[in-house]
Amino acid sequence: MFHVIATYGTKEGQSKEVLDLLADMAEATRREPGNVSYEFYRGVQDPTQIVILESYHEAEDFDRHRESPHFLELGAGHIIPRLVSRHISTYTSEDQPHEAP
Repeated sequence: MFHVIATYGTKEGQSKEVLDLLADMAEATRREPGNVSYEFYRGVQDPTQIVILESYHEAEDFDRHRESPHFLELGAGHIIPRLVSRHISTYTSEDQPHEAP
């Protein structure tokens, strides 16, 4: 499994628009063949902060996501220009879930 944590800082007054665009992005991304999950959350202490949690079967699935028409239009075209900061971290895990001891 390949996991992505994206942290966005929105420009003043742009959080609602970014969240609305992310709802459309999430809907389209969840239909991608390699996507396992796509969730996003707005900060409680700082509502200009948004975190996106994405999971894919493989890193190549995430690469294809970043080349998809909805990412290019919504993400690159509309979301990123509304941000003051953007940090992407990636992680891998085994396919089998781990049980708590």
